Amino acid sequence: MAHKHNNSKHHSFNGKNFVILPIIFCVGILAITYFTIFASSASTFVSVGSLFFSDRNMDFSDDFKNIFVPVTDPSTESSTEKRKIPASEIEFPNQGEQFGEIIIEDCQIDARLFFGDDNIALNNGVGIYPGSSIPGYGKTILAAGHNNTYFNGLKYAKKGQKIEIKTSYGNFIYEITDIKVKDHTDASAYDLEADYENLILYTCYPFDELGLTPQRCFVYAKPAESNLEIDKKN
Repeated sequence: MAHKHNNSKHHSFNGKNFVILPIIFCVGILAITYFTIFASSASTFVSVGSLFFSDRNMDFSDDFKNIFVPVTDPSTESSTEKRKIPASEIEFPNQGEQFGEIIIEDCQIDARLFFGDDNIALNNGVGIYPGSSIPGYGKTILAAGHNNTYFNGLKYAKKGQKIEIKTSYGNFIYEITDIKVKDHTDASAYDLEADYENLILYTCYPFDELGLTPQRCFVYAKPAESNLEIDKKN
């Protein structure tokens, strides 16, 4: 009887192993797989998270070309006579290049200005939509910035405030005329075919919201106190 009792106990132990060992094996495989996936993507999550949650302006200065050289000229002084600059003498920026800076003192904004509105531009400052124009060319200038970084200060925008744009070929001052919140699909928010110079700044709305939102805040401005004219025929 003792011999039979020992065989029964032995068979019972093997049966438990048959159930437990596959479970342990599966758990181990899942743990290894999870660790591998998490480890490979952890750096991505950290970097994306830092963009959204950092209270500092992100700096990727090695990723773009800077052609901006500040100039001192009379273009922002009161004068009845405009100073003309041949367009051929101006280095028109390429996509992704910093060619100036934008300053709105009342809104605590002082940022690099890029031609183009891709991630490199918007991670480092304010970007002008390449389908629009640049200051001085007498057309629509459509510029974007992130609402939780460089354009967060637009929440303080009011009519009558001044916007200063500095470029290598001259300095320009605009005056805010209106502020509107519109849907991101609203085509009436801007006119890229306008035959007069106008500056439009926009960012996601509400301010301080993380990620893309269905609304945009548009700040409209007109040229003011500028006596610089670009001769596009030369």
